[in-house]
Amino acid sequence: MVVAGDFKNGITFDDGQGNVLQVVEFQHVKPGKGAAFVRTKLKNVISGAVVEKTFSPTDKFENAYIERKDMQYSYDDGDLYHFMDTETWEETLIAHDKVGDNFRFVKEEMMCKIISYKGNVFGVEPPTFVELAVTHTDPGFAGNTATNTLKPATLETGAEIRVPLFINEGDVLKIDTRTGEYLSRA
Repeated sequence: MVVAGDFKNGITFDDGQGNVLQVVEFQHVKPGKGAAFVRTKLKNVISGAVVEKTFSPTDKFENAYIERKDMQYSYDDGDLYHFMDTETWEETLIAHDKVGDNFRFVKEEMMCKIISYKGNVFGVEPPTFVELAVTHTDPGFAGNTATNTLKPATLETGAEIRVPLFINEGDVLKIDTRTGEYLSRA
């Protein structure tokens, strides 16, 4: 159990209505007149929505333990993504709507973190940095090193990003999956 008067940043709890909330900010307020209260900014861990709520310092909630497990991405059958636990060889199926936009940088056999609460998977975290080959881009020319000039490139996963002019087809690039930005050649 967690008591609202003991809130700290990062604590996750079940609000009793099926929402798993994480404390982003909190402030204990003791007005000159009236009862004390706790003003919070909370992030719904499953939907990503951020809300502001106030609680009495004596309000009690169940702790919520978010499980993050490393699993290997196997393949996409068109309806579901297939992931395998490399320790138990068990397969987990995840719907397309449970993965974020940054999943476009994941190729088969990459390790990802599967995020679940009470056995229900609600998200997939790809690796922070990935190395992918360029499958299509306009040709680069010697001397094209102008800064801040970018061109589109298609990666082996089908994702499209903006890259510097000197990048050619077949180059392997390091990509930040959080922002979708080119970092360097691998």
